[in-house]
Amino acid sequence: MAGRGSTARREGASQSRTSLQDRYRSWLQHHRLSAADSLFRVLDKPLSSLMTWLVIGIALALPVGLSVALDNARTVSSQLDSTARLSVFLVDGTAAPAAAALAEGLEQRDDVTTVVFLSRDDALAEFSQLSGFADVLDSLEDNPLPHVILVEPAAADEQAVAALRRELLAQPEVAQVVLDMAWLQRLNRLMELSRRLVQALGLLLLAGVVLILGNTIRLAIENRREEIVITKLVGGSNAFVRRPFLYTGLWFGVGGGVVAAVLIALALWFVDGPVSALAASYGSDFRLGGLGIMNSLNLVLFGGLLGLAGAWLAVSRHLGGIEPR
Repeated sequence: MAGRGSTARREGASQSRTSLQDRYRSWLQHHRLSAADSLFRVLDKPLSSLMTWLVIGIALALPVGLSVALDNARTVSSQLDSTARLSVFLVDGTAAPAAAALAEGLEQRDDVTTVVFLSRDDALAEFSQLSGFADVLDSLEDNPLPHVILVEPAAADEQAVAALRRELLAQPEVAQVVLDMAWLQRLNRLMELSRRLVQALGLLLLAGVVLILGNTIRLAIENRREEIVITKLVGGSNAFVRRPFLYTGLWFGVGGGVVAAVLIALALWFVDGPVSALAASYGSDFRLGGLGIMNSLNLVLFGGLLGLAGAWLAVSRHLGGIEPR
């Protein structure tokens, strides 16, 4: 009897254990179901989802598109002659031999690469040819142009060029020294300022994207409040409840990134023809550069990360306040 009772107790008592592999499979299965269900919910409301994607896409496309435009402008400026060149205008009345001797002296300097002496007669002939006022210039009794020496510094450093300019101005024969490439340096500084402004605008718009996504997820949480309460009543954890909303933010962010990439591609296609025609009129084969496949994929991925960030902020703030009573 005792033996049969012991056997019965062993048969009736059992212990359920869940292995680590089963937990991983369950966790992975829930991720798949959450991703599919959240995508279905997003696509189930195409109009509202499209509006959200457009808002996110425009917010992402503005700073990225401006950055692409600055990159193209930088490419154009890099193709220009960026060599610093000093135009040394001599005092009116300086004799040609003295001017030529000054040019020969400059050629001996170690901080000078190239020296070109342009006499006043040569300067008048070149100006007459380029300006188209040959008849008017021929009617002048005296040549109003001074001798000019074109000096190319050996170093492109601004301090070295400024020091050379001061030394040239100290010469008694020199009336004025003009840095021919000062406009290009100003252009580079303006482009750097523009890039800083684009970065600041981008940060503001990215913050707006996160807030938009957070508000969208907050509305989704409110619409599914009863479902969340029931899930928690049956033992669902916060991580279990949070997961579908994170995927919802991910899909909104990915869709916004796709829209942004498409908008940038359309904008570049729209202006590519006029830009190419303008470049061809200057004898250049310049073509606009776009995002490319990798940068477009990075933009989509970045949009997805923003979607996750906005969803996480919204869920962390609002999910804790929904508890069964």
